[in-house]
Amino acid sequence: MENFFKLRENGTDVKKEIIAGITTFLAMAYIIAVNPDFLGVAGMPKGAVLTVTCLTAGLTTIFMGLYANLPFALASGMGLNAFFAFSVCKGMGVDYRIALTAVFVEGIIFIILSLTNVREAVVNSIPTTLKLAVTAGIGLFIAFIGFVNSGIVIKDEATLVKMGNFTRPPVIIAVIGIIVIVILSKKNIKGALLWGIVASTALAWIYAALNPKMAAEVYHIYLPDGIFRYESIKPIAFKLDFSYIRDTQKIWSFLTIVMTFLFVDFFDTIGTLVGVASKVGMIDEEGRVKNAGKALLVDAIGTTCGAVLGTSTVTTYVESSAGVAEGGRTGLTSVVTGILFLIAMFFSPLFIAIPGCATAPALIVVGFFMMENIVKVDFTDFTEGIPAFLTIALMPLTYSIGDGLTMGVLSYAVLNFLNNLFTKKEDEKKKISPIIYVLAILFIIKLIATGIKM
Repeated sequence: MENFFKLRENGTDVKKEIIAGITTFLAMAYIIAVNPDFLGVAGMPKGAVLTVTCLTAGLTTIFMGLYANLPFALASGMGLNAFFAFSVCKGMGVDYRIALTAVFVEGIIFIILSLTNVREAVVNSIPTTLKLAVTAGIGLFIAFIGFVNSGIVIKDEATLVKMGNFTRPPVIIAVIGIIVIVILSKKNIKGALLWGIVASTALAWIYAALNPKMAAEVYHIYLPDGIFRYESIKPIAFKLDFSYIRDTQKIWSFLTIVMTFLFVDFFDTIGTLVGVASKVGMIDEEGRVKNAGKALLVDAIGTTCGAVLGTSTVTTYVESSAGVAEGGRTGLTSVVTGILFLIAMFFSPLFIAIPGCATAPALIVVGFFMMENIVKVDFTDFTEGIPAFLTIALMPLTYSIGDGLTMGVLSYAVLNFLNNLFTKKEDEKKKISPIIYVLAILFIIKLIATGIKM
């Protein structure tokens, strides 16, 4: 291990790496419960999704450790799975097999970008404002899903949405879960999100044991039907469907889905790598992350293979910072985390029985975390602030990450084009990448095509 991972060179040892790996797993294990819950909305069997979630997280995280020698863990990404289930499958009525194909194509493009210099060109073309806005918008969208799943926010015919009934068991359970997560986070206890889900799940199962009929029929809360079981991935593995690519009427929608997956995955991964690495001095003098190229390639391969096996986009998790904070500095941390994910595959009855009101607290708090950098957006500059605002606001309000991103990029291109056109002083004009204008044109075509169909 010393020779392979270079432990002493990185100021660590086997014990520190194992503890760090366990810590990272605890910090991000909530995805094992949340991802099947999300993709179940897309019509995918939860048991199979759970197995694939653990399998892809385990294998790609181990690959990250062995190939890139970095303490970063990967799994199906929050926000990207929401876009997959709620925007693409439920919102657009796209079959999950088509959505998996879009993820597969995005992964192939990501691999190409990771192997060429195009990566740097694309990164430099997207303004920081939109990167920050996308993260914050996805955070609000995820939090909104959590509020709905818990019953804190409910449907209303007159006002569209309103506050739910706080005397209902799911709402009470979710509120207690949020309180637990906040208290544990405040005390810097690792795995706060996971423990919040555990506490909420325990309360839900206690309620199901005391009042099984009401719990099952009204609130869809059930006790687990076992502890150990392996769910086959056969129902969702190798189900890619390329029919949209051959359909001239649907190809634009497909490309928009692919580009949205690519945009969010690409910049989310880069942001995570830079953010986590900067905390522990894993960045060189020129601001480059150690082995970043290898890390991006692992991420891209994970996404591609994950789509083939049957899950939404696999991406590097910011929760990796929990393990880094515990002293993790090499790929051994990732190997430990990956092994724990593989072991978790065989406890599917426990994870499947976790109700939506128990995962809701994690979604709400993750949404809060994703709003952190919104203060970096310059809202005093309308050419920056308006696109950011539209991106952030429209993601939850249209129930679509793709629509929010579309309006954000489109408004950024239009407003800055007009600003540069009517501004006489050269130093007040902004340099806008041609890539932004190309994306804007594609989005205009998409909006026109969608309008004609409606």
